[in-house]
Amino acid sequence: MTETFILIPGRTTDQGCGISEGKFQDKYQKEIRALQVAPGDMARLGLQEGDRVRLTGEEGQSVEVCITAGKKDELPEGILFIAYGDISSRMMVGDTHGSGMPTSKGMEVTMELVERAGGS
Repeated sequence: MTETFILIPGRTTDQGCGISEGKFQDKYQKEIRALQVAPGDMARLGLQEGDRVRLTGEEGQSVEVCITAGKKDELPEGILFIAYGDISSRMMVGDTHGSGMPTSKGMEVTMELVERAGGS
């Protein structure tokens, strides 16, 4: 299973709360490493929470992340969400289009299953 999606990084409430405890603490790290996938996409692709997937960006950069289900009606199908952090930064490309800031929203990525939850 390899499919193309649009990746939207952003801030989350749990990320904001976790930063007060420290960026290297579990709460913050868990939040920035969880890829939210629309429930409809998860069902259609046979994915479940805890599955690990590989995202590959427009310039060939890739990362592995753990899936968490997006909230029903909050995340449209075809869109992936991840909190800003190390993983989202690695998916950004270097071109700043003259702004000095790399594109950080609406990145086209492919997603492929790497490992099922529980290692099966």
